[in-house]
Amino acid sequence: MNAELLLMFTLSCDRAYLYAHPERELTPDESGRYDAALSERARGVPAQYITGHQEFWGMDLIVSSAVLIPRPETEHVIETVLELARHVGGQERPPHKVRIVDVGTGSGCIALALAKELPNAEIHATDISSAALEIARANATRHQLEKRVHFHEGDLLQGLGGGFDLVVSNPPYVGESEADQVQLEVRKFEPRNAVFAGPTGTEVIARLIPQAHTALRPGGWLVFEISGTIVDSVRQLLKGWDEVSITPDLQSIPRVARARKPA
Repeated sequence: MNAELLLMFTLSCDRAYLYAHPERELTPDESGRYDAALSERARGVPAQYITGHQEFWGMDLIVSSAVLIPRPETEHVIETVLELARHVGGQERPPHKVRIVDVGTGSGCIALALAKELPNAEIHATDISSAALEIARANATRHQLEKRVHFHEGDLLQGLGGGFDLVVSNPPYVGESEADQVQLEVRKFEPRNAVFAGPTGTEVIARLIPQAHTALRPGGWLVFEISGTIVDSVRQLLKGWDEVSITPDLQSIPRVARARKPA
């Protein structure tokens, strides 16, 4: 699959073209570029960083080593937010425009998917990395959503104010003690501060939860991605919130935590 993906990248074509033209021979220039891409992949560079692209929620997103590669599991976060956004504040039709903030946006995948699905929502996105925000803004422009998402550089919800209906995040949630269980290419090539949160894996989440409580309207929701390793700790951190629940992914691994700020 990687070899096929890299060949499509080299030829700037889709899979249908490859199968329709099995007789196609590479030019010397194409062969050189393909060999270079294969060499990068052989040393562990993720294919997405070589091609500069990754699909998420039906969108072709630009990615670089400045951002975490969007993964299918994160689409469960989108599904959860879409469900809640339609009933925010306990009302089928909220009396105000739904306000959402994506914390630690990275490539912008969550914010842009929500902008695509919720055309009437006011969407903000934050990241501490200016390089990541550059990628996120490029993706917003690429999908003609640059006027729909307001980007902010800062640590979590710092300086953003309140009044949000939904705070959503795919925060770093891997503990340093779990490093040897993480794929080598993730440890070596993806941005470390987007993967590892600290010794236990809950350090960023523990800061996010009280900030989200301040930023949310009464009855608003916090939604964030987790792993099975930290699920019990997350439940403890969410004590005092209403309607706390954990949704598993397709492999039955706890993946999405949600909690409602008391009204």
